[in-house]
Amino acid sequence: MNPRALVQPEALLAELGGPEPPLVVDVRWSLAGADRAGYLAGHLPGAVFCDLDADLAAPPGDGGRHPLPSVDRLATMMRRLGIGPSRDVVVLDGGAGGAAARAWWCLRWVGHERVRVLDGGLAAWVAVGGPLESGEVTPVPAHDVVVRPGSMRTVEAADVLAGTAGTLLDARAPERFRGDVEPIDPVAGHIPGAVDVPTAALQGADGRYLAPDEARAVLLAGVAGAAGGARVAPALAAYCGSGVTAAQLVLVGHDVGVDVALYPGSWSHWIQDPGHPIATGD
Repeated sequence: MNPRALVQPEALLAELGGPEPPLVVDVRWSLAGADRAGYLAGHLPGAVFCDLDADLAAPPGDGGRHPLPSVDRLATMMRRLGIGPSRDVVVLDGGAGGAAARAWWCLRWVGHERVRVLDGGLAAWVAVGGPLESGEVTPVPAHDVVVRPGSMRTVEAADVLAGTAGTLLDARAPERFRGDVEPIDPVAGHIPGAVDVPTAALQGADGRYLAPDEARAVLLAGVAGAAGGARVAPALAAYCGSGVTAAQLVLVGHDVGVDVALYPGSWSHWIQDPGHPIATGD
């Protein structure tokens, strides 16, 4: 199994007081946009800010609401924030986990493996008495950035249609999966054959992810049935509305030893083609 991608706030508190503290990257974000105001009001000591829309996504368009950024855009962000090849990085968001997982995935996608996610985000940090500071932190740029694009597995709509993407895991809430409501995208429903694994089911009441055995059980619940009763988990790929929160399923899969690919365009890309099939209900 790969090294854990999650770091607990208690452990990070000790690391930040050590001789070689990791670079903390604050990716607070919501559908309304980046929460720079929240960052300026209070953030982890030394944390630098990353704007998901500007740094971790291309503009909305044919690729969906949050297409993957270009490799050049990611390399520019890494230089600006100081993410060189030997730099340990911890990313966090306000607590929901989607933005931090997206940052983790993007860095891993271009080959930077020395990145972890603060489990529970800012709320968990505050809950254990972690200190905050206000104002802007000016990053120390990195001049030796190395990128190896394609270091994380992805699937596209063509793979789904050809049946080569494996079992699809839908990270959205059950009511959106069923098509009962759709508050964001113009079409409701889900990709036929997908299994609903809402990200909220992978986190406890404290906002931290479940223990590995519990998380694995939630991640794979319903997968065997979708794969015709197979006893071994089939190939898996995650999607959501726009490709952001689906990264949480990849993150959890990494931590529990289950390989999950990402469909970057997700539902917002799938529904752009009226010929793509759509399912509703459970």
